[in-house]
Amino acid sequence: MRIKDMRRSVAAFAALAMAGACTAQGIEVHGGQRQPVRVDGSVPPDGTPKQDDGDGGDGGDEAAGGSGNDGKGAPEKAPTTAPPSPRRTPTPTPAPPPPVLWSQGDEGLDVRELQARLRQIAWLFAGPTGTYDDLTVQAVKGFQGKRGLPRTGKTDSVTWARLLNMTREPGKWDLYTYGGQPAASPDPRCLTGRVLCISKTSRTLRWMVDGRTLTTVEVRFGSEYTPTREGVFSVYFKSRDHWSTLYDTPMPYAMFFSGGQAVHYSADFAARGYYGASHGCVNVRDEAAIALLFGQVRNGDKVVVYW
Repeated sequence: MRIKDMRRSVAAFAALAMAGACTAQGIEVHGGQRQPVRVDGSVPPDGTPKQDDGDGGDGGDEAAGGSGNDGKGAPEKAPTTAPPSPRRTPTPTPAPPPPVLWSQGDEGLDVRELQARLRQIAWLFAGPTGTYDDLTVQAVKGFQGKRGLPRTGKTDSVTWARLLNMTREPGKWDLYTYGGQPAASPDPRCLTGRVLCISKTSRTLRWMVDGRTLTTVEVRFGSEYTPTREGVFSVYFKSRDHWSTLYDTPMPYAMFFSGGQAVHYSADFAARGYYGASHGCVNVRDEAAIALLFGQVRNGDKVVVYW
């Protein structure tokens, strides 16, 4: 019975130790002698070590489950690794602005083409001048704004590409609707004496004396139904304020050279450019220039009309 009582005592001690979750001392009998036995209640029955919830120390407030000194909860476990940084979306690099091809103050044939194309779609009504002026700036701004492009007034590569897609290639006289074209080389018959040297190819008139050009103006000719005659003529009659009784139209600064055909100023040419035609005369659009020319040309001076 004594041995049985001792076993009950050991079991009781073990149960007490397990309930208190602490280490207790029991008695184990080996050969009739009592030996101390360590009963560890920190190991659960399945043999898995209990997770460490913190450093309990000597069983003070923290060991009793406090956080700091308030005794309200277990101390917060410090993270063993730094939290991952939030992924940042890289800021896209803005695209560079398209290169500017032409802007205010530029001159040349390319500017003429720009102006001619703007005329085709009614953004510019004046004829091409070859100079990127205020009217051209406003026309380009209007075109850009209509298509959601930045309204800079400068023709950049994007603006130019859109304009090309909407228009046709201008012809020569679209580019020089109101003149400004270079003059053709003078005909050999113009190189001696006093000559009104008129080229149908370049649509220009040179006033030449002994092979030297004194004045150059743009001119317009008759239509296919009323063509201007070609050949060598001479001025036979001048009329400062002439009026055509045949066509009931003014012919200022008229210098007649072949029948009823004359070199004279034309307000219609000044207004419509090469979109119109004469009844066979040689029209001049620059009134100031022909006024000076009228004062220099004499009756008998030669007139050469050629291709």
